[in-house]
Amino acid sequence: MRGAWLAVASALLAGCATGPFATGPFASPSAQMLAKADRFAADGDYRSAVTAYDAYLADYADSSNAPRARASRDAVASVLTTREELGRLQQELARVREELTKREGDLTRVRQEAERLRADLERLKQIDLQLEKRK
Repeated sequence: MRGAWLAVASALLAGCATGPFATGPFASPSAQMLAKADRFAADGDYRSAVTAYDAYLADYADSSNAPRARASRDAVASVLTTREELGRLQQELARVREELTKREGDLTRVRQEAERLRADLERLKQIDLQLEKRK
């Protein structure tokens, strides 16, 4: 009877290593490393997640979870790359908007100058007409 209980207890503990307790204190070191990387990714700490996935893959490249770890690492790295590109594009957009504002100011000044020159030209035409009438 005692042997039967021992067999049942062993089966339950073995199930815990692959079941819902695979990431708890009874999990294998590889499962703990992968869970840590997954937590980093879920928490938005993408740089730490990439580092953790890389560490997992360095130690457990032949693991059955290695393809999922590679896919997760690639996805997280893609998020990082996209965020960096987004930041760069936002800076570029701010620079272009600033340049546009400057150019709009320049355009406004040129339009005002053109209007002033038109008014001066009209005055000169009037003066010229008056001088021709006097002759």
